[in-house]
Formats: sequence, C-alpha cells, structure tokens
Amino acid sequence: MKREYPDAPVIGVGAVIVAAGRVVLVKRGHAPLLGQWSIPGGGLEVGEFVRAAAAREAHEETGLTVEPTELLGVYDRVLRDEKGRVRYHYLLVDFLCRPVTGEVSAADDAAEARWFTRAELDELPLPEDTAEVIRLGLDRASW
Repeated sequence: MKREYPDAPVIGVGAVIVAAGRVVLVKRGHAPLLGQWSIPGGGLEVGEFVRAAAAREAHEETGLTVEPTELLGVYDRVLRDEKGRVRYHYLLVDFLCRPVTGEVSAADDAAEARWFTRAELDELPLPEDTAEVIRLGLDRASW
C-alpha cells in the first residue's frame, strides 16, 4: 500500500517507551515529519499483531527491546498538500512500552534517537496529540 496519496488510511503503531521519568523519541529520517522528533513507530504489516508491530518498530528505530503494556490511544493523522489533497493518512495506535534490554541508538529510518525528560519535551514543537500521548505514558508508567 502506498503511503503518499494513499487510497485508504495506513495503520501505524507507536511505542511510547518510558523509564525513570524519561521517554525515547526519534528524529525522523524520512517524510512525513522529516527532521522532527516523534514517537518511535511505523506501519503495521499484513498478518502482524499491533503489539508485536510496536515492539518491532521500537527495536528497529531505537535498538531497544521493549514490552508493550497498555494501549494509550488511537489517533488520526491526516496531512494535506498545498492543494488540500490528502498526502498522508494514518490511523495511529500508540502503546506504553517498558524497555527490557538494549541501549538507545538510532537505526532504520530514524536519524537520531535519545531519552527526553518532561522539561525537555516542553521545548519541542510536537503535534498536540503526540505531546498528549507522551504525557499520558509518563503519567501511567509504574516501573
């Protein structure tokens, strides 16, 4: 399925990886959101379960092995071009994830990956729904 100017929405998964009051974000290496900080994640593959996809994408982009725990939310992301046509349409399923093993390092389509504190998050130009799900994950993590 094509991601740019799709015929149907693309299902995406996100991993809100939290430990010690910090969250892992990746700087996107490809469109959409090229060069912007975001939750690690990507597209659901045919035959794949959403939690497994969140764990796979987290590992591919950050080098961390994670355990997806609770569902934090389902979000619409529709980005239009200058003519108003839908350029990208994602249905995003975001999970709170507990890191199990590994060290954070950018890989796959992430240009950079690192831990952020709450104070550092406030300085980033994140979409409101992204900031909201990150705050929710930080509030809910009990490990």
